[in-house]
Amino acid sequence: MATERAIRVEGEGSAVRCAIAGAWTVQALRERREVQRRERELARVPKSARWDLSGLGALDAVGAQLLWHAWGRELPGSIELSEEARDTFAMLGEHAHEPPPPPRRESFAAVRRVGDATYLLYEHARELVRMLGQLLLDFWAFLLKPQRGPWREISAQVYHVGAQALGITALVGFLIGVVLSYLSAQQLALFGASIYIVDLLGISIVRELGPVLAAILVAGRSGSAITAQIGVMRVTQELDALSVMGISHGQRLVLPRVIALAVAMPLVVLWTDAMALIGGMVVADMTLDLSPLWFFTTLRDVISLGNFWIGFGKGILFGVLIALVACHYGLRIQPDTESLGRGTTASVVTSITAVILADAVCAIVFSGVGW
Repeated sequence: MATERAIRVEGEGSAVRCAIAGAWTVQALRERREVQRRERELARVPKSARWDLSGLGALDAVGAQLLWHAWGRELPGSIELSEEARDTFAMLGEHAHEPPPPPRRESFAAVRRVGDATYLLYEHARELVRMLGQLLLDFWAFLLKPQRGPWREISAQVYHVGAQALGITALVGFLIGVVLSYLSAQQLALFGASIYIVDLLGISIVRELGPVLAAILVAGRSGSAITAQIGVMRVTQELDALSVMGISHGQRLVLPRVIALAVAMPLVVLWTDAMALIGGMVVADMTLDLSPLWFFTTLRDVISLGNFWIGFGKGILFGVLIALVACHYGLRIQPDTESLGRGTTASVVTSITAVILADAVCAIVFSGVGW
């Protein structure tokens, strides 16, 4: 149970009221760092606070000890609690003469943190591989019986991640083209090589900047939305309802989003490339007196099919990566609002990182293609 639900402080000054609710048992406290979180919350409660334990759910010796030590091993002067809870604290009061155990100090806290991070990374990798395997099985079943596929979900996701993203990608792509063209024009003019601005803009935008820029925008816009949607389904127990009805999460949630992003992402990349090149053309016309007709005529000769297909293929790869990461973090969200916010943030950061790593790998693998 989350800390904010278990401990709630209301009022100010001498009218502070601390309400204890929920379960205070060994099962509720076994979650990682839950004991430390509740200890910190209890330490912030003023000594003169009025304690209300009427909303307390379950209480055992472990939870009672946590409250007992926070109170200084005696009941507060103003407290409201049930008879059973009073009997539990009375039993603890019989041993009040025993000193509390000394706090345990970790000698290898840094090593433990490294180990926790490594195990968490292993957990994420294992679940992603499992999701990828299930996705391949679901996709094969979809190919065998396409009439039973989730076409409505796929169509809706293509609209959300593709059509609705055209505005922001056009604006950002156009501005990136303007900035890149303006800075390049200044440097090329110094060496009398202004005509090479078409080569610079065409190759850099179509091969690298366009796919990466579109992927980052889609990861921040649509990837976060996918994670939040699935996370809300966890909070509202819709995922549990799907499991009870025997409906596969991968077939109804993961597969449509992966297919939709794989279809929409390369089209968004082409749209972003076009807007960025138009922005570069406008600046080239204004600063270097290069006509739009000459710009596009030269651009056709500069951009080879190899560069075009590399950028197009990156769009498909980035779309699949964003969808997998977003669905992975969405399915990991726990039924509370704190986990929802944390999972959505982690999804966006991981998606952008995965896109940049994949782009670096593609740059190395296809370094000799398209020139």
